[in-house]
Amino acid sequence: MEDHFPLAHLAGKHLHLGVCGSIAAYKALDLLRAFRKAEIKVTVSLTEAARRFITPLSFQALGAEQVSSDMFAPACSATATFEHLTPGAEADAFLIAPASATTLARLACGLADNLLAAQSLAWKGPLLLAPAMNPRMWQNVATRDNCATLTRRGHIIISPDCGQVACGEEGEGRLADTRAIFLYSLRAMSKADLSGKKVMLTLGPTREPWDAVRFWSNHSTGRMGASLALAAWLRGAEVHALCGPVYPWLPPQIHIYNTPTAGEMFAQAEKLWPDMDIGVFAAAVADFSPVPLGQGKYKKDAAENALQVSFCSTPDILLTLGRRKKAGQRVIGFAAETDNLEENARRKLAAKNADFIVANCIGAANSGFASPYNTALFLDRAGGREQLASMPKAELAWRIFDWLSRL
Repeated sequence: MEDHFPLAHLAGKHLHLGVCGSIAAYKALDLLRAFRKAEIKVTVSLTEAARRFITPLSFQALGAEQVSSDMFAPACSATATFEHLTPGAEADAFLIAPASATTLARLACGLADNLLAAQSLAWKGPLLLAPAMNPRMWQNVATRDNCATLTRRGHIIISPDCGQVACGEEGEGRLADTRAIFLYSLRAMSKADLSGKKVMLTLGPTREPWDAVRFWSNHSTGRMGASLALAAWLRGAEVHALCGPVYPWLPPQIHIYNTPTAGEMFAQAEKLWPDMDIGVFAAAVADFSPVPLGQGKYKKDAAENALQVSFCSTPDILLTLGRRKKAGQRVIGFAAETDNLEENARRKLAAKNADFIVANCIGAANSGFASPYNTALFLDRAGGREQLASMPKAELAWRIFDWLSRL
């Protein structure tokens, strides 16, 4: 999985994974690996059809704590006698991936004629269902009605992707990207303290064009901003991500805007900001833009021994929108510095009317641009201060929203 996925906060959680008969069943092993990497306990139920594609031993070898398939297997303990009830009493989330058309029909009708169906019927909350099947089966009115019924009951359908399926046909029906399934599962186990909130984030660098092939920019990769976008979404927020010319993977449920220049990022942020609850300004926006040369390519011979380029200021997105902040809106700014870190961060906190500043030294080891890690100094408008040692940016993103929740 991607290194901007927040993982550490879910260590010790318990997910129950159901697997149905589909050629996509092998992808459940990739999901199991990802959950175990996050130190999430995983138990598994395989349908009889699933065992035709993949064996229980495969899941056991990769760290599943218990793998079951037969509702009438000989009981070796009192717990096993009531195995059809165990996930409902113990698990924090219940995922079925892949979910076959047959299983969707069983669940919609409330049947309990195999172990997985019985466990689903006894489950206390919403099921996460990731269907996989032939496109014609997926589009059939019976399947659509079953999904509508399950959605109406509060279950979550992770819609299949479009593409070529095992039989060679093209269309919607192949199992959703395992990254999306993984994140939906994390969301189901995460605290939803941002539920109902709208969060706008800026991320990555901006590129300010000069001629047809050259531009002014910086080394930002957008990893910190992508980590923040995911952290906010996992905690229940509606997320709007304004992305410079970087392409971190984000789930389809996050609204993504392509804003490669400072002017385009500012225009989109200005449009969205009045309806937002939280603004996170993590982008490394170019402070200056070269005066454009035009559509052609500047030729080296024309410069002789030197080149002079004129620059103009770009819009200050954080300053402008921070000053327009309404009651109830929160603003998080970032300060990347090479020296005088705290002094510069405190000045920025006041000047930009921010609630919270995350400052980091871009010259330090395991910190700043292009690194999966970051150090940070937290400063808030209430006088709060905390120095954090180097940690994965995904974990830092989670800490940032923890801090904001206490303001």
